[in-house]
Amino acid sequence: MITVSDHRAANRFEAHEGETLAGFATYTRTAELVAFLHTEVDPAFEGRGVGSELARGAIEAVQAEGLRVLAVCPFVSGWLARHPQYSHLEYRSSSRVTD
Repeated sequence: MITVSDHRAANRFEAHEGETLAGFATYTRTAELVAFLHTEVDPAFEGRGVGSELARGAIEAVQAEGLRVLAVCPFVSGWLARHPQYSHLEYRSSSRVTD
């Protein structure tokens, strides 16, 4: 079973199977949002849904804190695109550039 936890001292969410680190998603945090920068799954765990569990757990943790998600990481961005029920969490700048 995969468990996801926020390792704030390292600025990353971690996915563990038992005591073994299976993957992580690095982030930077502001008062408004969590920007996901990079996701990595150990090759020994690839193809087992670890990345999806990691993304879901991390995004749900961000939601529980009342924050938004900025998906800089292509994996997290793709995961959000496949799970529209979380689209309301995506951060979008309210500023517009005008000519």
